Amino acid sequence: MRLMTVAELNNYIKEKLEGDLFLNNIWLKGEISNFKFHYSGHMYFTLKDAQATIKCVMFRSRCSNLKFLPENGMGVVARGRVGVYERDGQYQLYIEEMQPDGIGTLYIAFQQLKEKLEKEGLFNQELKKKIPRLPKRVAVVTSPTGAAVRDIITVLHRRCPHIEILLIPVAVQGENAPPEIARAIEMVNAYGQADVIIVGRGGGSLEELWAFNTEIVARSIFASSIPVVSAVGHETDFTIADFVADLRAPTPSAAAELVAPNYLELVQRFAELQERLVLGINFYLQKNRNRLEVCMKSRAMSRPMDLIQSLVQKLDYTVVRLEQAMRGFHREKGNRFRVACAGLNNLNPLATLERGYAVCRDKVTGSPKTTISQFRVGETVEIILRDGLVDCTVERTEEGNS
Repeated sequence: MRLMTVAELNNYIKEKLEGDLFLNNIWLKGEISNFKFHYSGHMYFTLKDAQATIKCVMFRSRCSNLKFLPENGMGVVARGRVGVYERDGQYQLYIEEMQPDGIGTLYIAFQQLKEKLEKEGLFNQELKKKIPRLPKRVAVVTSPTGAAVRDIITVLHRRCPHIEILLIPVAVQGENAPPEIARAIEMVNAYGQADVIIVGRGGGSLEELWAFNTEIVARSIFASSIPVVSAVGHETDFTIADFVADLRAPTPSAAAELVAPNYLELVQRFAELQERLVLGINFYLQKNRNRLEVCMKSRAMSRPMDLIQSLVQKLDYTVVRLEQAMRGFHREKGNRFRVACAGLNNLNPLATLERGYAVCRDKVTGSPKTTISQFRVGETVEIILRDGLVDCTVERTEEGNS
C-alpha cells in the first residue's frame, strides 16, 4: 500500500463527501450551541440534538439573507452541504440558508415548490399579463364570510361604483381549499366575462395561508387567460400565489385599490380633457377664422377680375411674342432652304447639260463613260443631252484632246 500524508487523506475524504449528491443538499434540524459571530461576518456554531453534534459554518454572503439573529439554545432548520475542513481533518455542515424551528417542514416544502416552479418559468416577468385600466367586471375568489371579501367589495364600490363584482365563494384554508380555489379560477375563465380576478384572503399563520402555497393553485393561476391579482395575508406575507400571479397586492384592500380606478378622479380627468378639447377646438376655429378674414381682405378676393385681366393681358402678350417668334423662325428656315437649294443646283449635273455638255454612258449597265479606254468600236452607247438622249454606235476611237 502507498504511504499517504495526512493532507492527502483529508483531501481524499473531502472528495468522497463532496461527491455524494445526497450530502450536497440536505436539511438538518437541531439546536444551536457554541455560537460565534466572527468579526469577518462568518458564523461558526454547533448543531446538536440529544445524541450527537455537528460543526457548522455560515459564510458572510449567506448570513446577509438571514431574517433573524441566531443565538445559543435556539432551535433551527438549516439547509446546506457536508464538507471537510482539511486543516483540522473534521467534517462540517456549510449552511446555505436557515430558519427558526417550528415552521421547518412547511418552510422546506415552500422552498422546494418555489424552486421547482421558478425553474419551470411560472414566475417569469415577461409572461405576466397587464391589469386592465378600466375593468367592467371583477371576479373575487375568496371566503364569503371573511373580512377580506368585505374589504374588497367596500373599496371597489367606493372607488368605482359601476364595476360589477362576481363573487366565487371558496374555502381559503384546510384540505378542501386548494382544489376549490383552483376550480373557481377555472370557472371564471370558462365563464369568460370577467376582466380581472382577485384571489386571496386575510392574514394568518403559515399553516393558515398554506392553500396559496400549493402547486394546484399556482398552476391554475398560471394557466388563467384572465389577469390574476394575488391578495393573500398582510404586507409581510409572501406565498407561491404571489410569485405566480400577474400582480401581487400586499393586502386584499390594496388589491381592490390596484384593480379599480378612482371614479371621482376619472370624472375629474374627463372634465379636464373635455375642457382642453373645447379650448383646442375654439382656438383652431378662431385661428382659421382669422386666416379666412385675411384672405377675404386680400386683393385676390376683393377684386378677383384684376388678376384675371392681368393674366389675360399677359396671355395676349405671350401669343404676340409667339407669333413673332414663329414668323422669324419660318423666315430663317426659308432663307436657309433657299441657300441649300442654290448649292444643290450648282452641283446638279443637269445644270451642266443646260450649258451644252452631254453625258455618255454604257447602253447596258448605264454607267458613265469618262475615258477613251472605256469605248469599243461597234458598241452602242447612250448620249444624254439637255432635252433627251441619243443612241450612237462607236465607229472609231482616237486618243488625244482633239
